[in-house]
Amino acid sequence: MNILFLQFGGTIDKDYPMGATHHGYEFKIGEPAFHSILARAKPAFSWDGIVVMRKDSLDMTDADRSVACDYVEKSGVERIVGTHGTDTILETATVLSGIAGKTIVLTGAMLPEKFRDSKADCNLGMAVAAAQTLPHGVYIALYGQVKRWDEFKPR
Repeated sequence: MNILFLQFGGTIDKDYPMGATHHGYEFKIGEPAFHSILARAKPAFSWDGIVVMRKDSLDMTDADRSVACDYVEKSGVERIVGTHGTDTILETATVLSGIAGKTIVLTGAMLPEKFRDSKADCNLGMAVAAAQTLPHGVYIALYGQVKRWDEFKPR
């Protein structure tokens, strides 16, 4: 089984490099968290990873969601996990819900993967399990649960 991991952005992928403002630190959407998480996990499935966009979900527009939808729809992969910001994950899931024939799981974390107390590893693991086992549709894997997009309740 091959899973396609897509980076859309969000806190899960944030990095805080040195900069001229914010007391010496900036924030940026960095390298995809799935790279480091999967390197630690050493999974027994094949996967590919692509950066679609690096945006804070609060900065995502309808045009960005359209790009994400087109990318997912045109990919030749049936099972997809996307990292996304938690603030607007439901809006993107709603747009993706029109895609048939794929299992799409969006996940994120309220703290960056680089932070010790982040739930990024757990959430990505749940997303992987969901992508492997659930029927076609759009799901959100957050807060220790996996829900269909239309059953998800933001916190």
